[in-house]
Amino acid sequence: MSDEPTDTPAASRAVVTPTTASLRAQRSNPAPRVRRGLLRRFAPRNDARRGWWWIKTSALVSALLIVVAIGSLVAYAVSLGPLPLDEARKTSVTVVDRHGKLLRAYAMADGRWRLPVDATSGVDPRYLQQLLAYEDKRFWSHHGVDPLAVGRAALQFVTRGHIVSGGSTITMQLARLMEPRRERSITAKLHQMVRAVELERRLSKQQILDLYLTLAPYGGNLEGIRAASIAYFGKEPKRLSLSESALLVALPQSPETRRLDRHPQVAQAARDRVLARMVEDGVVSAEDAAQARAVPVHRQRKPMPILAPHSADQATSAVKDSPLIRLTLDAGVQRALESLARDRALALGPDISIGILAVDNESGDVLAHVGSADYFDDRRAGQVDMTRAVRSPGSTLKPFIYGLAFEDGFVHPESLIDDRPVRFGVYAPENFDMTFQGTVPVRKALQLSLNVPAIELLDRVGASRLASRLKQAGAGLVLPNGEAPGLAMGLGGVGIRLADLVQLYAGVARLGNVLPLQEIASDSKAERETLRLMDKVAAWQVGNVLLGTPPPENAARNQIAFKTGTSYGYRDAWSVGFDGKITIGVWVGRPDGAPVPGLIGRAAAAPVLFDAFARTNQLRAPLPKPPRGALIAGNAQLPLPLRRFRPAGDLVRAGSEQALRIQFPLNGSRIDAVSQASTGALPVKVAGGVLPMTVMVNGIAAGEIDGRRQRLIAPPGPGFVRVTVMDAVGAADTVVVRIQ
Repeated sequence: MSDEPTDTPAASRAVVTPTTASLRAQRSNPAPRVRRGLLRRFAPRNDARRGWWWIKTSALVSALLIVVAIGSLVAYAVSLGPLPLDEARKTSVTVVDRHGKLLRAYAMADGRWRLPVDATSGVDPRYLQQLLAYEDKRFWSHHGVDPLAVGRAALQFVTRGHIVSGGSTITMQLARLMEPRRERSITAKLHQMVRAVELERRLSKQQILDLYLTLAPYGGNLEGIRAASIAYFGKEPKRLSLSESALLVALPQSPETRRLDRHPQVAQAARDRVLARMVEDGVVSAEDAAQARAVPVHRQRKPMPILAPHSADQATSAVKDSPLIRLTLDAGVQRALESLARDRALALGPDISIGILAVDNESGDVLAHVGSADYFDDRRAGQVDMTRAVRSPGSTLKPFIYGLAFEDGFVHPESLIDDRPVRFGVYAPENFDMTFQGTVPVRKALQLSLNVPAIELLDRVGASRLASRLKQAGAGLVLPNGEAPGLAMGLGGVGIRLADLVQLYAGVARLGNVLPLQEIASDSKAERETLRLMDKVAAWQVGNVLLGTPPPENAARNQIAFKTGTSYGYRDAWSVGFDGKITIGVWVGRPDGAPVPGLIGRAAAAPVLFDAFARTNQLRAPLPKPPRGALIAGNAQLPLPLRRFRPAGDLVRAGSEQALRIQFPLNGSRIDAVSQASTGALPVKVAGGVLPMTVMVNGIAAGEIDGRRQRLIAPPGPGFVRVTVMDAVGAADTVVVRIQ
């Protein structure tokens, strides 16, 4: 056997020692020792890199989560659809006066009262201070969601296990009001938050506050601070007491359980809690809060105001799709005259109604429109507007007959006229008292409303001409079918509305220029076209005569120019008057047209007229001064043809006398102003007639015709000129020429 060891792998590995193995490993692979040295040297730098990597990763993940969250919120907001702003902005139709005061509001289609409101000008600042202090202290600084309020609400939810306070801002509450949800959940709160952010992006803070104050619930069918204040306190929310302000802050939190008309004690307790919070926050002093708490809360709800109901109804019919309609009425005057009509109607009888219309002379604006004595009185047909009903005017058209007679120049207020029995065919007018006054001045004939002189003048003026002139001035006269204007219209034989009659009388106050009445206020600055009624001098003469009409008992004289009228059969009593500023018309009677024995204008309507002027609380304004060319003289100083009126039947002359006729200028001719100026005068030549003769230019006396039957008159200005010549027996001829 050989002494050499056996060459086997196992034997060889068995005899190798650890030291030997280590040496071999080091010889075959020296790198690990070097790497360990490097790791020990550079280990801190790798830790820093690992830290930065975690920071970057965390930031990236956070950003990604934020993007995902924002994207989710945006997607959620998009899924909600657009904000229902148009629906939220719908309010009750409101009718206001010339100063913005509420006359009448109409409930919405579903019966809710929701009145528009402006927080800046329409709400008490102290109420707004309490509201924001109680509901949303950081309203002006947050963007729809208040993180501090939300954090407080979340902490209360975690610690107590249920929702204690919602952390809602005013904007979030508005979102809930716009899209009501019954449940109180996190999902509902998230919905409000998203909508609140949208609202803050779309609307200003002021708009958000206005909309909240319009939609906030106050119990029953009341929505908004304005509807609540009017219904509970009977006033606008511009000036609220501390007690009222605190009460209105408390009601929207639980509107049904705190309704004043059902649960006043609960509402009072809620009000007191609001006051206590205001004291804690330093908004209200303890003394003021104590005084406010001492005010009891009564069970109450007042009706919505209904002033000028006929005007409001007509305005809403005329103006469509407008939530706010402004009228020219004055709420104070309207309220006073409605009260006057109600009181006087009660005194006159259960079937009597009264219509009153007051108009500003200068602008034509209607200041008060009382259509009936009581809008809700069915027996008096209260919903029938008697200012627009066609009725017989009685003697109230007489001033316009006299006005045209003055304009034509064949009569003057100081002319004498006969009041005597007279017949026009089969028509024989008589005075109201069945007596005759004999010869009287024209002034007195109009003031006493004598019938025969008025018909005599109308016969000279022409009934058709009178009707045409009144229609030209905007009055809608109504005649029976197939009937032409006749002499009877001078005593009421025609139909007219009180509104048209007042418009005509206001035209007299404006010296002959009629301005159409306006009741719905317009933002347009375009001037309305005036209508011609009569010339200035004639209108002034009519007003001057009516100013001297004897007033009712205990009324001041010479302050109001007025005329009364009574229709046939005592069906209508009228009185229309004016001073330098206002014209008022009054109608009294039964809406069904039944006779009322003893109902006459002077006794029934005139006292109402004078009371109406007194209740406007305005000083009486004088009538305009006499216009240039007005002839102010006594009868003895008048031209001979004007001293006495001669009816048309008295103008028949002997066969040897020729009819008066103006030979020059010819009627309808045109005269060159340049050639007229070169001669310095315009010649007027006549043929026939009885001397002496008077020439009148546009109703103004311009001298007498001389023996050669001519007269040189001063050249009138450019335009149409009426030249009239009247002879000694009252015959007259008139031509109209144009100076150009």
